[in-house]
Amino acid sequence: RRRGERGGRAGAMTAVDDPSARPVRDEDAFDVAAVDAWLRSALADGPAPLPPGLPTVRQFAGGASNLTYLLRYADRDLILRRPPAGTKASSAHDMAREHRIQAALAPVFPYVPRMVALCTDHGVLGSDFYVMERVAGVIPRATMPPQVGTDPALMRALAERFVDLLVELHGIDAAAAGLGDLGRGPGYVARQVAGWCERYRAAKTWNVPSFERVMRWLEANQPPDVATCVIHNDFRLDNLVLDPQRPLTVRAVLDWELATRGDPLMDLGASLAYWVQADDGRLMQRFRRQPSHLPGMLTRREIVARYCAATGRSADAWPFYEVFGLFRLAGIAQQIYYRYHHRQTRNPAFRAFWVAAHLLERRCRAIIRAAG
Repeated sequence: RRRGERGGRAGAMTAVDDPSARPVRDEDAFDVAAVDAWLRSALADGPAPLPPGLPTVRQFAGGASNLTYLLRYADRDLILRRPPAGTKASSAHDMAREHRIQAALAPVFPYVPRMVALCTDHGVLGSDFYVMERVAGVIPRATMPPQVGTDPALMRALAERFVDLLVELHGIDAAAAGLGDLGRGPGYVARQVAGWCERYRAAKTWNVPSFERVMRWLEANQPPDVATCVIHNDFRLDNLVLDPQRPLTVRAVLDWELATRGDPLMDLGASLAYWVQADDGRLMQRFRRQPSHLPGMLTRREIVARYCAATGRSADAWPFYEVFGLFRLAGIAQQIYYRYHHRQTRNPAFRAFWVAAHLLERRCRAIIRAAG
């Protein structure tokens, strides 16, 4: 299967002083000297060689699939992206693909970080990885950065900018960008339903719901693709880098691990699965990872209405896209929790992910009941 039609959660690049940049976990450590030597060689003929000395390395805590690190040199900060140890590029962690997508989008979608170099020599880290420039700015995580504030009018404008940016992405000419061969094109909805049903069943543990009723409903109610375009597949507020002085200026969109060509309403549904709004329950707020609950932020219903007004697309089948987005999120969380449950990782951030599966199943079934 192509990477953009698989699961996972990418890590997040962020500002140097972001509290999510922490010491590297033992299980995610790598040979810094080997990376430094490779990078110096890759940049040897460039206009700005690296200064003397090894970089200091920090790890960003947000990553639950691919891993993201800050490489701090004396004169610059770079970002390194790599898979977890033991994974293979042909599965769910294709670094070359992620690098290629961003490089191709840069001329037509000026919100991707500049790629620095791609390494396909597994003698360096044991897998492909790439390095990109760090984009300075702030990221709206669970708490809005203090530089931005929480003025309700600004929050509404930021939510509107969020929607408009997704509309802009969906309007890109994939063929003109050199991405006409990305993904498998039409038939995306059916492939996604079948694929995520398979992946959830494979990752199920004894302490999570089966989702069988939800899966049967999705299989029976899937609409045809409304279009085929470039989609991000993890489009969230906390994947945006904002200018702290002008927060409506987006400096970068991060985490292109899941990008492909597919159905744009599936992309919107995946995005809104993360959009925990103010009137969602206490337990849902516990899993909130972006400040979508703040006064002034658009509701999910308002986001769908704005997107459809901008694109001319119909929301008649919206319950399907909403349920699928929530089920897909449950599948992503469960794939991560499966690794924790079977002691393939000891990252304590994943300990309670099984609870998320229960919450998301409950929401799916409520939407299905309301849809009739």
